[in-house]
Amino acid sequence: MSSAAGAAVAPRTRRLSAFLTLTKPEITFNVVMTALVGFLVAARGSVHARLLLDTLLGTALVAGGASALNQWVERDLDAVMRRTIRRPLPAGRLTPHESLLFAVGLGAAGTAYLALAAGPLASALAAATALSYLLVYTPLKRTTSLSTVVGAVPGAIPPMIGWAAARGRLDAGAWVLFLILFFWQMPHFLALAALYRRDYARAGFQVLPVVDPDGASTARQTVLYTLALLLVSLTPPFLGMAGRLYFFGALALGLGFTVSGVRLALAPQSHPHASRLFRASLLYLPALCALMALG
Repeated sequence: MSSAAGAAVAPRTRRLSAFLTLTKPEITFNVVMTALVGFLVAARGSVHARLLLDTLLGTALVAGGASALNQWVERDLDAVMRRTIRRPLPAGRLTPHESLLFAVGLGAAGTAYLALAAGPLASALAAATALSYLLVYTPLKRTTSLSTVVGAVPGAIPPMIGWAAARGRLDAGAWVLFLILFFWQMPHFLALAALYRRDYARAGFQVLPVVDPDGASTARQTVLYTLALLLVSLTPPFLGMAGRLYFFGALALGLGFTVSGVRLALAPQSHPHASRLFRASLLYLPALCALMALG
């Protein structure tokens, strides 16, 4: 390849990378992973491979579109936060107009794809996830610390998308998965907000660690949410959703996660404890999902 051709490829590669970054791949991966678990548990023993792939693809498109639209909405706020200043819009790698078109197109395509391939219920749940995330949670972040609780609702819906695609309805098991994701998100995001308290304050986000200077309320709520998560995570075996391996694995994971929360509660302003709790949350979710998928 000539140097001129190489120079032409490099900008295109950087732009593709910027569009990919706009979809928040880590968050999109978590959404797809939990939708996968919901599908596998709901379809236990009779997995339709094509339907599964269609569900995951549609879910990924909707999740990526919602994340991209969130970055478009918050581009000015991202520009004042050290954690987000290198994102494509504040860094100038993409324009607001092209980012908006990309985000809306991705979300619309994913919603339509799910409706056609996975059914109207799965599509409606995906649309509800995106809309509540963008229209309710996103604006509330600058208004009230309760925004984290509100934001945990759309974040907990993805496994229900997988469940709805597999069964065409929502059963008790789908709501158990919803609660597991809901309670997991709270210590996860509280730990993250504690780590980046100054960044969030600079952007005007009223997350709990910002309005709770001594960290006492944040720590107490963290322990309560980890305990609630522990209890809810142990219910699947009693509903026939998982077996003994899952039960003892969930118990061990839940106790470890709770211990991390208690350590933060004992030292509410400890940056290392907040960091350990955040890392524990990142390990907890995929490990629990793997146990659930294995049954």
